[in-house]
Amino acid sequence: MTSIREYHERTKHSVASIRSNQHFLDWDNQPLPFKIYVGLEPIPLPREFAPSAVPALSAIAMQTAAASGAPPLDLRLLARLLYFSAGIVRTKTYPGGQVMGFRAAACTGALYHIDLYLVCGDLPDLPAGVYHFGPHDFALRRLRAGDHRGALIEATAAESATAAAPAAIVCTSTFWRNAWKYQARAYRHCFWDNGTILANLLSMSAAEGVPARLVLGFVDAAVNSLLGLDTAHEVALSIVALGGGADPCPGPPPPAPPLTLEIQPLSAREVDYPLIHAAHAATSLQTAAEVRDWRAAAVSERAPTAPAAVPLQPMPQVPARSLEDVILHRGSTRRFSRAPISFAQLSTALRSATRGVSADFLATPSASLADCYLIVNAVDGLAAGTYAFDRERQALQLLKSGDFRREAGFLDLGQELAADAAVNWYLLADLDHILARLGERGYRAAQLESAIIGGKLYLAAYALGFGATGLTFFDDDVTRFFSPHAAGKSVMFLTAVGAPARRRGG
Repeated sequence: MTSIREYHERTKHSVASIRSNQHFLDWDNQPLPFKIYVGLEPIPLPREFAPSAVPALSAIAMQTAAASGAPPLDLRLLARLLYFSAGIVRTKTYPGGQVMGFRAAACTGALYHIDLYLVCGDLPDLPAGVYHFGPHDFALRRLRAGDHRGALIEATAAESATAAAPAAIVCTSTFWRNAWKYQARAYRHCFWDNGTILANLLSMSAAEGVPARLVLGFVDAAVNSLLGLDTAHEVALSIVALGGGADPCPGPPPPAPPLTLEIQPLSAREVDYPLIHAAHAATSLQTAAEVRDWRAAAVSERAPTAPAAVPLQPMPQVPARSLEDVILHRGSTRRFSRAPISFAQLSTALRSATRGVSADFLATPSASLADCYLIVNAVDGLAAGTYAFDRERQALQLLKSGDFRREAGFLDLGQELAADAAVNWYLLADLDHILARLGERGYRAAQLESAIIGGKLYLAAYALGFGATGLTFFDDDVTRFFSPHAAGKSVMFLTAVGAPARRRGG
């Protein structure tokens, strides 16, 4: 059986692996970016959205709300959360008439392989059931009638937030929709792209005062079965318990026989990547007892390991831009201008993005599996060089001073974007430590938490008036570049931020 460590090693990028890869994009066989159920009636979602009162930067940094005083979940509130997490926020028509729908959250290759499902009890204007969210027509489709929350409670070994939630969002990935371009590395992208969606969902939930907790400990087969997934193609990745104060004992779930629902084919043919299935099997949990043991190993805070030299600098006035406006205008920056951002802006983005995640694999929201490293190219008030971020002390430790634009461009697969960015922000994880504590499933947690932080950085950058983009990297070269401080760590996620360049000819 393939271990998750073996998967990680075999999907690393290097100069040699990039040069030897003969993969090409078969555009005639490009998969649909949607899961479309044939014949199921849509339940249209409301589309009128007013900005929330909480500024974007405050929402990004907020922890989960308390259950007391939380607004009741209804179709309008669910529509807001779904739209600003995974909805189509704008379209572009290309020569030839092809229309591309861009989603609320960034996704590798804009291939949109993450789907969202809703499992809920009776809500004020939505009967209990299991639903699929269709971004293509902004509607729900009911897959099962009845209150099936008990099945999630059983699958999560009675995780407390799930047991008290009137609803839960289950995120899945359809492998082929991303592997068409990225091959076996797509399993990493499952968590990268789920993470950017969750950054939006958790921030929007905070802005609306809705308690939200990320749950990664569950019996995989039970959740996949509840959603009727063909696990040769699509699997559940994460659960978000939404709301609080529901009947903690909704009773045994109704029968959930296998679903035989017709789904529109994604493409004429699919290419299978066995390494993806092996990685997912290696990180799966089989029983409720395994889930309980996994959750009991939740990670606590780590003590600072070195004196930090440069405290973060607060902004004198934080922009009041709404989160909805930020999401609507967010996009992946295609060119940076090399103009600097301020240290106060960088500090605010760092502080907002790293305030913590309420998750079952973290003993407290201030705990983290990810370590932050920066290549600073152009920040007014901060010397160019490489830094490690000390979350506990909210300060930067200078590792090496100097101009590293050329190295940044090389590390990020030779991309000009990385060389031109003001800052390249890497999330690294000590996989040996994480896997020893959390087992193979810890790999999912490390990838997913890093992507949530990266997604929050995306939002913070746009709230502060500059741009951001996600990039990929030469794995081992990044670790060597930041060593000895980063020795033994693995790169999980990378976000480049900076001032966007004006469009050529503009």
